[in-house]
Amino acid sequence: MRIISGYSRGLKLITPGKSNQIRPTTDRAREALFSIIGNSVLGARVLDLYAGTGALGLEALSRGARQVVFVDKQHNALQLIKQNCSLCLQGMDPEQQKNTIIIKHDLSRGLNFQANETLVSSPFDIIFLDPPYENGLAEKSLAAIDTSDLITSKTIIIAEECSGETLPESFSRLILSDKRRYGDTGFWFYKIKMPQMTKGSN
Repeated sequence: MRIISGYSRGLKLITPGKSNQIRPTTDRAREALFSIIGNSVLGARVLDLYAGTGALGLEALSRGARQVVFVDKQHNALQLIKQNCSLCLQGMDPEQQKNTIIIKHDLSRGLNFQANETLVSSPFDIIFLDPPYENGLAEKSLAAIDTSDLITSKTIIIAEECSGETLPESFSRLILSDKRRYGDTGFWFYKIKMPQMTKGSN
């Protein structure tokens, strides 16, 4: 597993080996995902939920993201994220090295990590959401994001789930804008619904 493009292009990341608790997004699927979101990653604040190895957030950082916040609950995942951050940040500007934040939190219990972390109190531009497949956590976390103050009308939310699963087309604020499938991996893209114009509006 490698960083595909940007500053750290070609860098080999540390992987969990045969661990069945962490399922990294494949290089092929990750490359396709970043081709879709394109230049929106430049200067973005990025939130990587269920971060695993940190590959999605670090790909964003390599491509010019301003800040990446990683959240996971597993000790081995947090260690992998720390190690991979150290690898990717080598040679970067010291100020840029401060722009990765790693938080331990059980996301199945909600997004209340933000209440105790002032560094993530403002909204994000991109949110990656990659929980274990087929256990309902993707929909549950999307519902929590929908009612949170983590998003604005410009935020892109990407949920990764088994491609055969079904996720809602809308929540109270979020609406599905796109869906892509790459083998067993599916990406659901959400954004805040735009207000509908009423008849006769100028």
